[in-house]
Amino acid sequence: MVEQNPSLGLSSRELAMLRAVAAGRAQLSLSCEPDLFVDGLACCDQIAARRLARLNLIRPARPGRPGRRVPAKLTSAGYAAVESGKVAA
Repeated sequence: MVEQNPSLGLSSRELAMLRAVAAGRAQLSLSCEPDLFVDGLACCDQIAARRLARLNLIRPARPGRPGRRVPAKLTSAGYAAVESGKVAA
């Protein structure tokens, strides 16, 4: 069973992905459907990564050429989600 954040419907995996971004361990590929890389490796759940981008919780830290990787950054909403850290039981 996947635990969910009640306010955004975030799973514990998605919160862990946000924490990795907050720790400066993540990169995004620049595309209309961005891929997330953590510690240089492709994230195991790209659907969740793209959902975080669509929810405006993560974004590229700087501009770049399409297809390139750039550091990922939390938005203010992303920081709020990490700070709440609440996952329903």
